[in-house]
Amino acid sequence: MKRRQFLGLAGLTGAVAVIPGLSFGFPRLDLEAASGLETLELSEAEWRERLSDEAFDVLRKAGTEPAFSSPLDKEWGEGEYRCAGCDLLLFTSEMKYDSGTGWPSFFEHVEGHMLTELDFKLVWPRTEYHCARCGGHQGHVFEDGPEPTGLRWCNNGVALRFVPAESS
Repeated sequence: MKRRQFLGLAGLTGAVAVIPGLSFGFPRLDLEAASGLETLELSEAEWRERLSDEAFDVLRKAGTEPAFSSPLDKEWGEGEYRCAGCDLLLFTSEMKYDSGTGWPSFFEHVEGHMLTELDFKLVWPRTEYHCARCGGHQGHVFEDGPEPTGLRWCNNGVALRFVPAESS
């Protein structure tokens, strides 16, 4: 790639990044706008005390766990998937499917419990999503999922806590 092409691409990427409201149809990351949810704000030291090193890296620093490393990718029991940072319900087992990517994947999420923003870490825009209560990074949403939504909410397993359904 020639320097001029690279600079043009970089300029375009920067221009797209500042277009207000651009979020590919998902709610923007704005914890104050999360209706009905009280936000959880902790200091970095409090988060480090609450989370494992791996969970801190993902939830607070937008890291990514290695593919196929989470036991939740192979969890197929009935239950709920909650934010590992604040325990907010994000997904249910009925929303989960096997995407074959190595990360827990869901075709739907609990409405109002996720907020998004554009992520340009890999140059092209991706939609990153976060817990609406604590702002913890969960993963990215892609448009290659199954019906009925066509979406794949690709989640880091370390950012979730699975709560099995109670036995009757």
